[in-house]
Amino acid sequence: MSRKETEQKIGELMDVMARLRGENGCPWDKEQTHLSLKPCLLEEAYELLDALDDGDPQRLRDELGDVLLQVVFHSQIAMEQGNFTLQDVISQLTEKIVRRHPYVFAGEPLPQDTEAVLKQRLEIKAREKTDGAAKSALGNVPKGMPALARAQSITRRASHLGFDWPTIDPVWGKVEEEIAELKNAAASGDKARTGEELGDLLFSLVNLARFLDLEAEETLARTIDRFTRRFHYIETKLNETGKSLDQSSLEEMDKLWEEAKSIEAREKTSP
Repeated sequence: MSRKETEQKIGELMDVMARLRGENGCPWDKEQTHLSLKPCLLEEAYELLDALDDGDPQRLRDELGDVLLQVVFHSQIAMEQGNFTLQDVISQLTEKIVRRHPYVFAGEPLPQDTEAVLKQRLEIKAREKTDGAAKSALGNVPKGMPALARAQSITRRASHLGFDWPTIDPVWGKVEEEIAELKNAAASGDKARTGEELGDLLFSLVNLARFLDLEAEETLARTIDRFTRRFHYIETKLNETGKSLDQSSLEEMDKLWEEAKSIEAREKTSP
């Protein structure tokens, strides 16, 4: 598709959105605000993440379209309020991309590696802050992010800025230290202190995930999926014998749990 055709398609999408919000448009679309659309944006973002995990190009295309709809929707509302337009969003994004890649667009020396690229980008983002608020090279990691993902983003940014251990060994030591502190806090019966120590342990585990080149959020999500599958196996097998969970002993359920794990292991090794 040519650039002219792309611009035409974007224009058609903008016209459709304007009509939906127009006098004879859709009652639901006309009632929406920036705030009311927040759940929709969040849901569409997670559906896009699922599509990326599935690896289905057709579903990915569909979910990308749904996320794009949210951008167009919010831009239409902002235009009606006299704040900005979709063209403004695109222009500002283009300027930002160019500004944050001076080695591509401004003739500056190419950074030596990816780490140097990310460090430079964080420094540029810090210089961009002009609202008078306290500036930090860490940037503004959204507080609405899932906690594990937010923690990993912060530790990754800190690492790019040089605040990090040189090897993984001290990270293992920190995890062990936090476990000991959590045990002591729990034994004291101080709930507030126990919560703080548990948070410290979780944060250190996220940092460990980063050193192991794993995404903590995705890793935990997969563990939850495994737990759900295995628990469903237990329920299914008990139902086949006419028993329910509350009619079964922990030993019976644990045996079925191990069966489920064995099945998964065989499936992983089978050709």
